[in-house]
Amino acid sequence: MLPGIYELPGAVLLIFGGLLACLAGHRLFKVVLGLYGFIFGALIASSTMGTSNTIGMVLVALAGGLVGSALLVLAWFVGVAIVGAGLAVLAAHLVWSQVGTGDPPPVVVIVVAVVGAIVAMLLQRYVIVIGTAFGGAWTVIVGVVNAMAARAGRRLTSGDNVWIPYPLTPATDNKWIPLAWVVLGLAGAIIQLRYTSRKR
Repeated sequence: MLPGIYELPGAVLLIFGGLLACLAGHRLFKVVLGLYGFIFGALIASSTMGTSNTIGMVLVALAGGLVGSALLVLAWFVGVAIVGAGLAVLAAHLVWSQVGTGDPPPVVVIVVAVVGAIVAMLLQRYVIVIGTAFGGAWTVIVGVVNAMAARAGRRLTSGDNVWIPYPLTPATDNKWIPLAWVVLGLAGAIIQLRYTSRKR
């Protein structure tokens, strides 16, 4: 979470980072990892601070962002495995929601994640392209939804002065989100495969 005054600049950063990942994630993979590491590190670190301490929240967010960025950039090959595992787990959840009820058993999730990580290491280029295209597309959508809320002057709850971006459920009442995610993700993957991910 961050102070509420940073909602619009934070949303713009999410949109910019998402577009960078979506359209050039393979070519700029280390940059994308650094940017996402900063975002996640800042959000995780700032959630440890009280909402009344604005300066402390910002300083902790910056420190956590720098640590998160450094960790992902230094271990970029681990990032490839994480992308593969994440995509495999997402696919498992989507399939399970169509054939079963609730969440898949933990054993299934673990096996699928391990298989996804192994496949990702074998097919690095394609996994990076697909993972960054769809991950970037989702980040753009989260940024757009938060920017729209900030422009409309909506707060999370009355009296709440913090901004908490919800990366998995940006706005469930908007029916355009799944279609926009798929279209933008496919467009990003095609652009990367045809142009930006090719070796010079």
